[in-house]
Amino acid sequence: MKISTKGRYALRVMIDLALNSSEKYITSKEISNRQEISNKYLEQIIAMLNKAGYLETARGNTGGYKLAKKPNEYKIGDILKATEGDLVPIDCLTEEGKCRRQEKCTTYSFWKGLDDVINEYVNSKTLEDLIK
Repeated sequence: MKISTKGRYALRVMIDLALNSSEKYITSKEISNRQEISNKYLEQIIAMLNKAGYLETARGNTGGYKLAKKPNEYKIGDILKATEGDLVPIDCLTEEGKCRRQEKCTTYSFWKGLDDVINEYVNSKTLEDLIK
């Protein structure tokens, strides 16, 4: 499993918003400058986070973005899933990739165990944990 730049940058964007906004909205240009992410790519990531319901948005001169909830209410696993899709290490653990050999596969339990450990870890951390 390899987390793409979208997943990594999404965490940086969420942390940036947590650290830099109180009641005011933060523009994508401000985030882009601080995080050194191109504005075009940042807008794609923000769209994913917004679609997941993680951001509040406002238009106009004082518009921009801010977190929809408190940092301790965001699990890292959920943020990564919003940008990466599922986090499974191999395809046969997904419903679409389920293998006909699963019942007799000698490696299935290993991959399932790895998937469980990954999910347990990313879901045990919140945005607030990363900020600390």
